[in-house]
Amino acid sequence: MKEESNTNNESLPEILPIIPLRNSVLFPHQIIPLAVGREKSLKLLSDIKDKSKYIGIIAQKQGLIDDPGPEDLYAWGTVAVVLKVIDLPDDSKSVIVQGLHRFRVLDFAQTEPYIKVVIEQIADIISEGLETEAMILNLRNLVQSISEYLPNITGEHLMMLGNIQDPGRLVDTAVSLLNLETQEKEEILEQVDIQKRLERATFILNQYLQKLEIGSKIQSEVQGEISKSQREYFLREQLKAIKKELGDDQEGVEISELRERLEKAELPEVAHKVAEKEIDRLSRMPSSSAEYTVSRTYLDWLLDLPWNQKTEDNLDLKSAEEILEGDHYGLNKVKKRILEY
Repeated sequence: MKEESNTNNESLPEILPIIPLRNSVLFPHQIIPLAVGREKSLKLLSDIKDKSKYIGIIAQKQGLIDDPGPEDLYAWGTVAVVLKVIDLPDDSKSVIVQGLHRFRVLDFAQTEPYIKVVIEQIADIISEGLETEAMILNLRNLVQSISEYLPNITGEHLMMLGNIQDPGRLVDTAVSLLNLETQEKEEILEQVDIQKRLERATFILNQYLQKLEIGSKIQSEVQGEISKSQREYFLREQLKAIKKELGDDQEGVEISELRERLEKAELPEVAHKVAEKEIDRLSRMPSSSAEYTVSRTYLDWLLDLPWNQKTEDNLDLKSAEEILEGDHYGLNKVKKRILEY
């Protein structure tokens, strides 16, 4: 292993003004636009206009905090150079910055009117060998697989990753392309050992790919169910239109008979609602389906029950015994039990 030397000929300041970054992490070599609207950050940009263009970018632990203090920031960040500042009509600014080097926060030099920190630049610990090369190849393949689910990762991005030879920069660039959690990106930023950075990035990207695969599978299943329902609805509407065109859009004879029987049966209110609902359901079914037969049999049974028919009780045991003896031969124990109860 060996440490990567600082290739920047210009010495960087040991104390940097800090712009807190919401919901993202800036990596070395990455160029991004920042929307700056907070009062402290605007004051910072105003102060560096005619001075050093170097600033520090540190991610916030919680993106919802509008005025983060030292305890709300991660302990690692990225030295960045301000490439361009654009004034916007609402008095905010758009700033284009390029990441240069990782740094670790040693101390907070000030918190007002904006945060300044004492930094220690950290160089990458380079790893070489077959294992590192294999991990680099695996990382490129992972990004290739992820790109199949994410249209924002284009062929140009994949080509750019293929041309990056430095393994540390490769990991940083690959992770910066993906919409990962801020904490996961911060883990990569804080790892200076290239081999360990590759290992961690491989684990995170594998998890990310699995989530995309599961999400795609669920989406396909849901889309399949929606397509099936839409197709059935379309076919039913077509069938209605055909029946209307043929003058056969009235309810079938069977359905009409069932409705007449329902009205005559004088069912209780609950049973009447169930039967009416089942008849409506039956009217929408094709008579050739197996479910049609089941539903029709259920309705016949429901309507044939003697809901409001009553008979007078006959409690004459002698008469009951004569009927049992006349209708059934033997079975003396059974007859005795019936007469007892």
